Parts: sequence; structure tokens; C-alpha cells
Amino acid sequence: MYRTHTCGELRIENVNQTVTLAGWIQRLRKMGGMTFVDLRDRYGITQLAFNQEVNSELFEQANKMGREWVIQITGNVAERYSKNQNIPTGDIEIIVSDLQVLNTSATPPFTIEDESDGGDDLRMQYRYLDLRRSVVRKNLELRHKMAIAIRSYMDKEGFLEVETPVLIKSTPEGARDFVVPSRMNPGEFYALPQSPQQFKQLLMVSGFDRYFQIVKCFRDEDLRADRQPEFTQVDCEMSFVHQEDILQMFEGLIKYLFREIRGIDFKEPFLRMTWADAMKYYGSDKPDMRFGMTFKELKPFTEGHGFSVFDSAEYVGAICAPGCAAYTRKQLDELTEFVKRPQIGAKGLVYVKCEAGGTFKSSVDKFYSQEDLKQWADFCEAKEGDLLLILCGQTMATRKSLNELRLEMGRRLGFCDKNKFAPLWVIDFPMFEWDEETQRFYAMHHPFTSPKKEDIQYLESDPGRVCADAYDMVINGVELGGGSIRIHDSVLQHRIFKALGFTDEKAEYQFGFLMNAFKFGAPPHGGLAFGFDRMVSMFAGLDSIRDCIAFPKNNSGRDTMSGAPSLIDDSQLDELCLKINLPTKE
Repeated sequence: MYRTHTCGELRIENVNQTVTLAGWIQRLRKMGGMTFVDLRDRYGITQLAFNQEVNSELFEQANKMGREWVIQITGNVAERYSKNQNIPTGDIEIIVSDLQVLNTSATPPFTIEDESDGGDDLRMQYRYLDLRRSVVRKNLELRHKMAIAIRSYMDKEGFLEVETPVLIKSTPEGARDFVVPSRMNPGEFYALPQSPQQFKQLLMVSGFDRYFQIVKCFRDEDLRADRQPEFTQVDCEMSFVHQEDILQMFEGLIKYLFREIRGIDFKEPFLRMTWADAMKYYGSDKPDMRFGMTFKELKPFTEGHGFSVFDSAEYVGAICAPGCAAYTRKQLDELTEFVKRPQIGAKGLVYVKCEAGGTFKSSVDKFYSQEDLKQWADFCEAKEGDLLLILCGQTMATRKSLNELRLEMGRRLGFCDKNKFAPLWVIDFPMFEWDEETQRFYAMHHPFTSPKKEDIQYLESDPGRVCADAYDMVINGVELGGGSIRIHDSVLQHRIFKALGFTDEKAEYQFGFLMNAFKFGAPPHGGLAFGFDRMVSMFAGLDSIRDCIAFPKNNSGRDTMSGAPSLIDDSQLDELCLKINLPTKE
């Protein structure tokens, strides 16, 4: 037996016991005739003591060891003279009587500490070392606990966990597929699933009634903090349900997770908001509800005063930043430069300071009187000491820019507390979104989403008017998951395909097996999928999902540790009947 206890297990009540531990050397402290070693494993750290006067041979052996060596020791548990209240084992130490070196270690490329000196790229290259750090390990322990809790909740609610295929048919209507060549079927390809959407619907046709799966999904898309090429979903589907049934069921799941994992008990129902209101008041379909600063439309108050920028704008919108009237010219210039960034897209920023005595100072006060500015302030419910920040332009684009400004002000004012959670259901999404480049409608969610019954009549005459029976779960400005009631009628499904520009042949080729299944008695059904990585990241208070994934990819979609993706041998290409045609460099 390599150990009788773990390195996080021993306490003061274990004093005088003889124990055996095994683990990695976290650090060594050489103090004259004493050497102290912090021994680490997954469970914690225990201090080892080597005394030159008690055992000089062991003392010399210990002094030759280095960081990250793997050792086994036997010794007696003793009360520690200088106690460490920062670790659970800080009251004791082990007086070592036997030492075995199980493996030596090269000098690590960065320190294996919570506050490491390794940059992101270096830590990803040596991820197996990064995973030794307790801060990273705790994220994966949290991930494990959340997965167990989800399975427990779903099992109690009568859901079956069913695995679905990983090699499927490509349906390139959403994000880009990862494709896999088939050696046994030359010239043909599988795709890795972007989600198990069609298969979970087929399970409903099969009568399974309640399905879930914690499943890997794949999308060949550009990466960001909350996106990886491979990610994990909590995928769910239910039969014989309306939207309300699904919202209640999975609001219950989220409340259960918060209660079990974070000790937070949400008593009240989650707030609900239509997509139209989310865009009108927050400029985003995933608004951060931890703070206010809702949009106020000032267009009716700004026209006819000779300020052509506002007069020619389709939309003039403002947010009220509380207590910010003292902002300096430098701070206002910084905000102006912020909104003019290409990714935000505003052309400029107008401000109004609500100063003492009911007076106003503005960047446009030569066009607008004090009475005009007071009217704006009153409409925005601004108080003395507040700051109005105003953008204008095309309605949707300006609202999106104003959303970024609102979030920036929320961060500056300390409103984005990671330990405060504001859940929200966003409902009644548009069924379709128009793409100017291709001059066609695309499904905002996916082509199997059911339209609202009252809007079905507009599918052919006015598709842009149709609302979907769809919903998203948003917490703190992050879309944790979303779903919809599905179409279970093949006639209606064909109408949706037609609205999306599918020919009958294309619809049959891509989705024929699903449409055929609907002919055999498909029940009304719906579901949703949560982004499991995002859930864990939020519960852990992280800024990136990468920190809660054991072996993530970098922002270029590369695994710098293993070297994936990589070139393959010509013999493999020949076997797959493939030729590589690399893009020419300009």
C-alpha cells in the first residue's frame, strides 16, 4: 500500500499515529538543521519534517530532492509548533522515519502554485502540470459535483439518459460542421454533431417521453471566452408539454443546482421578458439583470433643435449612469473612444451631467437649452450627480452599441458582482432572421422550432412577423441555455422549410429520415439544452469556460499540448481518397 492517508486528511486528533503518505513535493524550505517539505496530492498538503539531529541520512536525502518529485514517506504525526491556519492540515506535521523516492522530476516550466508565473500559452502547453494547481483542480471537482447533481435531479423527474451517435449526417444550416471522412465509403463524410437535436426528437417519436444527456457537441466556429470547438451540453427533451411545462421543469433544475452547489435558495419565480423588450430596453437578447441602466428613447425630445446628428438618426437612446456626473473630460474621452471601437461601432458619444442645483452640462448644450436637458433628465429618471450617456444611429445597431456601453459602465461601477445572480427567461424570439448577403431568411434557433400558433398564418405572407415558441435561460448576461417547442406535424415542417428557402429535394435529402418518422405518430414535444461548460464557469466565478475544461483548445482551436490539429500521412489521405488543397497565400 502506497499510503494510509491522503495529504489532506490528517488532523490534530491523529497525533502520535504512524502514517504513510505519497504525493508530489510542492516546495522545500531548508532552515539550517531542519528541512520542511510540503507534500501535495489531489486532497491537500501536509508538512513533512526532516531533522538532521534525529536522522542525518534522511536529512541529507531530503535536501537533494526537488519540486514535483514523487515520494512516499512513513512517519509519526506530531503537533506542529508553528501552525498554519490557511490549510486544513495546518495543526500537524509528519516526523519522517522512512523516505522512498518514487520518481524524480525535471524543473517545471512554471511554478505549480495557485498564483503561477506561467502565462496562458505555457500553461496550456503543459496542461497536465497546470491541472496540479489546486485552483484548476477545484474547477474540475465543481464540474463533477454539478454533473452528479444534474443526473440526480433528472433521474428524480423521470428522465432517461440516452446516448446518441457521434458520427452523423452533415446538416450545414447552423454553425459549420466538423466533417469526418469515411474510409469504408470513399468520397463520403460523417459530421460531428452540433447538438443531438434530431436524435432527441426521434426519441420522442419512439415514446421515451423524457430524455436527457450530458453530451459532447462540436462546432467549427471562431472561438471566444465562452466558446470551444468541442463543448458539453445538458441536452433535454420532453413529450406532451407546452412551453410553461418546460420552463417550470428547468427553472427547477437551475434552482436545485444553486441550492445544492452554491447554497443559494431562489424562492421567487425567475423573471421573464420578451425578446422585443430585451432588445428595446437592453439592446441584447441576453441582458445582464444585476443592475438597471435601462435604455430610454430620446428621439421625440431631440428633434427640431438644429443638431443634425440627432435629427438624421433613426434612434436616439440614453442610459443613466448613477453618481457619474463627476466624470472628468479624460474619462468621458475614454468612453467616447470605447464606443468608437470597430466591434462596438458607434460614431460618437453625447453626455449630459446632472449637476448641483438642478443645472446641466452637456456636450450639445449649444443646441439644447437647460429646459430641454432637464426634460431629458426627467424622462431618464436621472438625479443630481447622475450622468446621461447618449448614442444615436440606426435603431438595432445603436441599441447593440448602447448595450456594450451599459455593460462597460456596469463593470466600472462595480455592479457585476460574480456572487450575485439574476436569472431571466427570454421568450418569444423571432422565428426567422433576414440575411442581407444571401437575401434569405434563416432560422434564429433551428428549423425544427415551432412558431407561435397565432403566427402560423403569416408564414408565407410576412415571415419576419412570426414569433417562435422559443426561450433562453440567461443569467448575468450569459446565455446558459435555450430551446423551443418543436414542430411535430410534417405538413407544418415543410412550410417552415419552404420559408427558409429549402427545395423539397433539399429538405428530403437533409432531413428526410426525421420527416418520415413524423408520419408515424409524433407526439407534441419540446426541450432545451444548457451549456454545461458555461454553467460550471459561472458557478466557479470564472471569466472563461476554458478554465473548467480538463484539456481545452486555445483561441486558434489548437491543443498546444498534444499538437492537434496536425498533418496526416499521405498514406492515410490515399486510404481516404482525399487530396489536400491548401489556400494560396496572398
